[in-house]
Amino acid sequence: MKGESKDLIEKTGYTTQEIPSEIKLVGKAGGLDLTGSIEATLKSAQLLGGPKVLKLLRDFKPDVVVSDSYYLGTLAAMVLKLPVYLIINQSNMEEFFKNRGVPVRIIGKLTKKFYKEVFEKTDKIIIPDYPLPYTVCRKNLNFTPGLREKLFYSGPLVREKYEDIDSIPLEKPHVVSLVGGFGYREPIFRKVLTTAMFDPGINYTLISGPSLAPSKLGKIPKNVQILSFVEDTYPYIKSSDAVIAPGGHSTIMEALSLGVPILSFPDEGHSEQESNAAVVEEEGYGRRLSYSTPPEVILECIREVLEDEAYRNKVERLQRLSGELDGPKAIRKLLEKEIGKKAS
Repeated sequence: MKGESKDLIEKTGYTTQEIPSEIKLVGKAGGLDLTGSIEATLKSAQLLGGPKVLKLLRDFKPDVVVSDSYYLGTLAAMVLKLPVYLIINQSNMEEFFKNRGVPVRIIGKLTKKFYKEVFEKTDKIIIPDYPLPYTVCRKNLNFTPGLREKLFYSGPLVREKYEDIDSIPLEKPHVVSLVGGFGYREPIFRKVLTTAMFDPGINYTLISGPSLAPSKLGKIPKNVQILSFVEDTYPYIKSSDAVIAPGGHSTIMEALSLGVPILSFPDEGHSEQESNAAVVEEEGYGRRLSYSTPPEVILECIREVLEDEAYRNKVERLQRLSGELDGPKAIRKLLEKEIGKKAS
């Protein structure tokens, strides 16, 4: 574990161990710089990461290893012949490298070969999403027929059940923006702020992150509150009428599990996010926008999502389905079954 994930788990009372990082993403002006990300990843790579993870597994002697796309841990578990359950929401990683320069495309081909072999050696592949036909990440999945029997659609993995999340008093209608004002996402944060000025009848909560000081934003409209940090965003999402977010899978799952339509701004050049946002648009869970969408159009999309009950009806259905699937419980039962097999 590293960073925020490590802190979050420790707060719940569990012990954690810090592990070497694998990938570092960089970008600018709303786009992902793939070549720069590869260079940054190579520069930050820890040469002794493999031995460190191997030692960790030998010391802890787990019955099963669950890896959330952390392939160093997956390979270490395979070396030690431990059962491996891989959690992924993307299997066609080669799409990430398409339409790039020759060196990057070569990396894409090698990546595809590597992942294919890893998938074949895992015991189970868990997709933390709704089963078909509701799967949001479906455009990012591409498995050979032989692997399909290994797939398990758990349902969204959200920390809390809908009924256990407190509602908070937000002025209605209310839009919550989860697009932080940091780095290459700052332009869209400022566009949302401009959008809010056009219609004072729609209220906004913008979560900026600690790197963007409100004093740098100029005059803040009366219908906007800016929060630099929110430890738990779930009450804000649940109490809102629409959520503005990037195209990340986890955030989309959270919004849908809480029954809130999404206005998604996927990072440009990030094929996984763009595909997720495309499904959101196609299925009527919200609208897909881009970093080039002007504030006037953003406002019309917000009005459309707020006024058209079809959006709310669809996401409320997914909120109910998420509760019925209970992804965390489903995975726990799956792992208990694996441990039971080992014990018998």
